[in-house]
Amino acid sequence: MTESELKISAICDDIKELLIYKNRKYGNSALEPCRVFSKSSAVEQLLVRIDDKLNRIMQGAGLLAEDEDVVNDLIGYLVLLKIGMHEEKMKNLSQVFHEGFKHVSIPPAHLKNIPQEDDDGV
Repeated sequence: MTESELKISAICDDIKELLIYKNRKYGNSALEPCRVFSKSSAVEQLLVRIDDKLNRIMQGAGLLAEDEDVVNDLIGYLVLLKIGMHEEKMKNLSQVFHEGFKHVSIPPAHLKNIPQEDDDGV
């Protein structure tokens, strides 16, 4: 690995360890929120957290230079957002798969042209 690749790997490992540590400490609250007040999806709630973090950065001049935790938190939220978006996509695909095409209706006039299993020995 090049020097840059080693640095990338080390930083990613640090973020991974931070996320795992916080997940163990606080539970999976970012991806499975308790929804006491907010009924928004986990993805929407993560977007709000990211907005809040960015707003704090914008309000505090030099905040990034002084506090590396802000950057780590933001990267962590983005990683969790990516996970949440993937989970939502898979949930939607699963729902479509399980529901099938029950909402699709074919007018009877079109059905007569569809070959059936007993046609032509098929």
